[in-house]
Amino acid sequence: MRIIGLAGWSGAGKTTLVTQLIPIFVARGLKVSTVKHAHKGFDIDLPGKDSHRHRTAGATEVFVASGIRWALVHELRNEPEPDLVDIIPKLAPVDLLIVEGFKRHRHPKIEIYRPEVGKPLLHPDDDYIVAIISNAELPEVKIPLIPLDDVEKVADVMTVEAMPADRLKHLKD
Repeated sequence: MRIIGLAGWSGAGKTTLVTQLIPIFVARGLKVSTVKHAHKGFDIDLPGKDSHRHRTAGATEVFVASGIRWALVHELRNEPEPDLVDIIPKLAPVDLLIVEGFKRHRHPKIEIYRPEVGKPLLHPDDDYIVAIISNAELPEVKIPLIPLDDVEKVADVMTVEAMPADRLKHLKD
């Protein structure tokens, strides 16, 4: 399994880009999974559903299975947020793992930057950023700059820059 990330500030378009990239990789014959970092709490089960009732009753983990899909919800219950290194072993092996977010983590990633978001570039303060995708000219940037609408080129760069996931544990702080 190889890993590459997309990093950027909220509102830059990371999720939109990921949803454009996945079909490209699948068409190229790759099996793809994603890890998405959420800054706030989130729910994947709805109030009133049995799984939600189990979790709110105090279960640490609730596994829901059907003939179509399965999901595991793990409630941290005051435990620390898991590191990316701890998440990856929980996933089934695939050809490519795309990480959305985890912008401060030490893994290869491509920054998506839009000046209209009003935030600074993450690069050059992050040596793990291997390229930047933007809708702006950025003459000060010394790494590859890819136009935001050239999704095929983004996929090409991600393919080249993705690293074996087992090397990730050596990059942990």
